[in-house]
Amino acid sequence: MLTEEFEDADSAREHVLGALGEFRRSLLVVPIRDGGVLAGDQGGLRWIFAFTDVDTLTAFARARDEGGEWEFRRVYGARLLDETLAEVGVPCGIAVDVGSEGAFLLPPAKGIVPDEVAVTEEPEGA
Repeated sequence: MLTEEFEDADSAREHVLGALGEFRRSLLVVPIRDGGVLAGDQGGLRWIFAFTDVDTLTAFARARDEGGEWEFRRVYGARLLDETLAEVGVPCGIAVDVGSEGAFLLPPAKGIVPDEVAVTEEPEGA
């Protein structure tokens, strides 16, 4: 979905915005663990796990040796981005289809996630 190469920044930006729009309209499978959405922390960021179908979620659960049947909710990408992430309160992105060939990340960047969970620090030397 987001692994293509582009000739210039404008075509890459168009592609990312199109993919983001598609994600927002998609119905996703979000695992529920211990009363909340399944998330992991990596590199000082929180990542909420979401899957495009139950089979991919099941494969992820089995790869973690945690059985194949997890509780989940179906949530539109827009709601996940606009509501669920806004409640997290720390820099947070979405990891989609983790462990599969089609995995991709929606990083905690302004314009992708709500400002309150976007990374706001400027890189050193910028």
